Amino acid sequence: MTRILILEDSEDSLRAVTAMVERVSDQVAAVPVRSLEAARSALHEAQQPFQAFLLDINLDASDEEDVSGLTFAEEVRSMRPYVFTPIVMLTSLANMELRAYRELHCYQYLVKPYSEEAVEQLIGRLLFLAQTGETREPYVLVKKAGVNYKIFCKDIVCVRAVPRGVNLVMLKEELKVPYLTIRQLLEKLPERNFLQVHRMCVVNQDYIDWVDMVNGVINMKNGERVEIGVTYKNELRRRLNG
Repeated sequence: MTRILILEDSEDSLRAVTAMVERVSDQVAAVPVRSLEAARSALHEAQQPFQAFLLDINLDASDEEDVSGLTFAEEVRSMRPYVFTPIVMLTSLANMELRAYRELHCYQYLVKPYSEEAVEQLIGRLLFLAQTGETREPYVLVKKAGVNYKIFCKDIVCVRAVPRGVNLVMLKEELKVPYLTIRQLLEKLPERNFLQVHRMCVVNQDYIDWVDMVNGVINMKNGERVEIGVTYKNELRRRLNG
């Protein structure tokens, strides 16, 4: 059973979205809530984990500046079981799209009014992800030229800082992502796999071929050579020996 938490302050909208979601499949169990407090309770009291979240950003119609839905999304992302669980934002605040994608790794963004067909297609994809287990494979969403790219962490060999952005070095290609720093990206990558070895570079431990501590160089399995910063040597030794 795919459990989906739906957070929407409007009773009519909540009822409509819940009905749309549950009509897609009898394998979907919707948990509808109308407030931030109710969402928190549902999240922490759940006997089984949720496989997706549909969240309205503005939960107070009288306050155009309210972004309680994003607050809840941040809380969800801070919990280890939900680091990579799909979050879909349901809102009329299209200007919040960039933050939703860049900071919270939202799976999709639906601007009101959304059609029943759009909701059904979305739930169909979420069901497929839940059944295939793809949502459990760590990934990052990065944006370039207005296009969102889903990059699986296992495909990243290393990350290099470049002027006004970073380069994601993968086995078969490189992707330059503007306006993203090493530090920001490192926060989104699985700590058990990725390690900063220089102020300008992060490596995926799974792709390390050999390490030359004397000369301060790492050879990656794809042929990349990475310099080791002096201040990062001790942590590198600890990780390699641990």
